[in-house]
Formats: sequence, C-alpha cells, structure tokens
Amino acid sequence: MAEKYGSPERATLLVLVMNGGELPNADLRKDHGVDLSPAGRTKLNKAGLLETRKEGRRLVHKITRAGEDWCDQALADIETPPRSNPLVRICFAALRLYAGQNNLRLRDLVGSTLKPEESLEDVILRVYQELSGKPQDWVRLATLRPKLNGAEKNEVDQTLIGMMKQGFVHLSPDSDRQGLTDADHAAAIRIGKEDKHLVAIEES
Repeated sequence: MAEKYGSPERATLLVLVMNGGELPNADLRKDHGVDLSPAGRTKLNKAGLLETRKEGRRLVHKITRAGEDWCDQALADIETPPRSNPLVRICFAALRLYAGQNNLRLRDLVGSTLKPEESLEDVILRVYQELSGKPQDWVRLATLRPKLNGAEKNEVDQTLIGMMKQGFVHLSPDSDRQGLTDADHAAAIRIGKEDKHLVAIEES
C-alpha cells in the first residue's frame, strides 16, 4: 500500500500523525522539509487520506481516520532505504517490532499534542506563549485558532471571554479593516456589536 504514493505524500501523512493531525502547508515545508505538490495533494485528497482547506491565502492539511490507518499499515510495510546505516535500520526494526507485539497504532507511540491534563484554557495559554514574543503581544485569532487541536469555535470563544472576564486576557479589533483576510473574519469573536480579531494575554 505504501508504494502507491511518493515520498512527499507518505511523509506528509506521517508528519501529520506526529504533529496533532493538522498542519498548514507552509509549516509542513518550513519545519519538516516536506514539499507536497498540488498533484500529490490531490492524490491524497481523492483517496480520502487527507483533507485540505483554505484559510485566507494558506492551505491547511488534516489527516483523516483513513489516513491514520494508512500510516499504521505503512509502519509495517515501509522498508528503510538500502543505504541507511545499521543503527537506523536496527532502530526502525525495533520500533516496528514493539508496535506489532503491543498492538499499538502510530498515534499511540507518538502521543497526542493535547495532553489529557490540559484544559482548553491551558492549551490557549501554551499556544499563545509559542506565538507571541512576550506577554501582552497582540496575536491574531486567525493564527491562534488552528493550533488549538481542533477545538470548536464556540468553545474557544466562551473560554476566551471567560478569561477576559478574569482580567488577564484582552481582545481587540484590528484597526486596519482593509487588511483583514477571510481567515480574520472567520476567526473573529463578536462582542456586543464589534468583531475582535486580536488577543493579548498578560503574564501569569
């Protein structure tokens, strides 16, 4: 089954499993060195292994359940390159042996980016800290939301509003209305009669 796809397609699916299941195409290329071509993307989309949506000007990829199943099979089928050094081959073989004997899926091995003990508020704080240069920096909600492990918009809205009422979260509209993208509009929180596009969080 793994031989149906080229290295970029296979790498895309495996990287997604190991990174919470969803990544912007730009991050896939910049952070992981995987250049998924339009043809490769279409191939995975048509096979039902990958869902791709557009947020503003960027593409965001999300692996499907079928894609996860493909990765589990690929872990058993894919051979290490013939020129790999012995340590790489041995480590890869040990990983497959461990997964097979313990009936583990690849996601079980790498874990989820959303830790069980984390509340949505914890996730928002963690992601905000990753995106901001310092406390109280303004971060676009359109940038924050995609990194919240698939949390529903309404749930995120209510959590942010609750944090705002506690006094350490601030929400603001973007004064540059002409520069707002479709993603900014979609990610905005409506409070009263005004859309808020930016969030800042004070240091706890």
